[in-house]
Amino acid sequence: MLNIEDNLTLVDKQTDNLALKLFSFQDLSRFDHVQRLNYYSLIWLDEGEGTVKADFSEFPWKGHCLMAFAPYQPFMISSPGKVKGMVLNFHPDFFCIHKHHEAVACNGVLFNNIYKSPVLDLDQSSLDRMEGMLGQIKEEMLNGKLAQYELLVSYLKIILISASRKKVAEMPDSQEIKEAVDSEPYILQNLKQHIEAHFRDKHSAGEYAEMLNISPKALAKATKKHFNKTVTDLISERIIIEAKRELYLTGKQVKHIALELGYKDEYYFSRFFKNYTDVSPQMYRDTVGFNKANLA
Repeated sequence: MLNIEDNLTLVDKQTDNLALKLFSFQDLSRFDHVQRLNYYSLIWLDEGEGTVKADFSEFPWKGHCLMAFAPYQPFMISSPGKVKGMVLNFHPDFFCIHKHHEAVACNGVLFNNIYKSPVLDLDQSSLDRMEGMLGQIKEEMLNGKLAQYELLVSYLKIILISASRKKVAEMPDSQEIKEAVDSEPYILQNLKQHIEAHFRDKHSAGEYAEMLNISPKALAKATKKHFNKTVTDLISERIIIEAKRELYLTGKQVKHIALELGYKDEYYFSRFFKNYTDVSPQMYRDTVGFNKANLA
């Protein structure tokens, strides 16, 4: 794996905040406790195996793989053996995946996918291709001059698109619908559709169980088995993703965002948001929110 002896960091000259950072690591000491970072993280792990805790669930990982985490998404990586790898961090002000969703299509695939593991297994071909792009990023960060940001964003897009394509390729297609139904019951496919349609006005697990004509206990058992999460976890995560998007891209007052998401009490909503992200909505906006001047 490509080795970066020193941290390569690009700082936004307007805000003095991190824009892009590339570094390698020789052990998991920096990730063996809960991380809540105000930027995106792409983490490549070398050979080994272990577990990653993300949001409310724990997932296994093994061999060469890539993990993707959104801003303020809690995660922790562990392994019984020594593991080395690389990290690419980028701030939303450097590249906002919400604003450029059509260009890279990674939101809901690599990031903010509440139903899937954050782990993407990499074959040698994929690993070589991504390492090539990381090498280009390293070279540009060391020696770049004219249009450095534009070139770095292009390299980042290639990595995000390549990873998204691979993750999508691993998902069942229309000819594998039987296997998809077998691995994820039809009731859970309906649950996902109902959450997407009603997360703004229905916040309790019981309401979804009633809509699906299934007992709350049976629904809870199914979601725990297939998603390793509770129904409440799934609803809450979807609300948080939407709240982050609104804080990211709009200048709406927090109380208006709360109302749109079904919370009449702005302070209750703020406590709910902080419980899942460890920061208040306003702090999230101040540290992650995209530059509003660029939204016109």
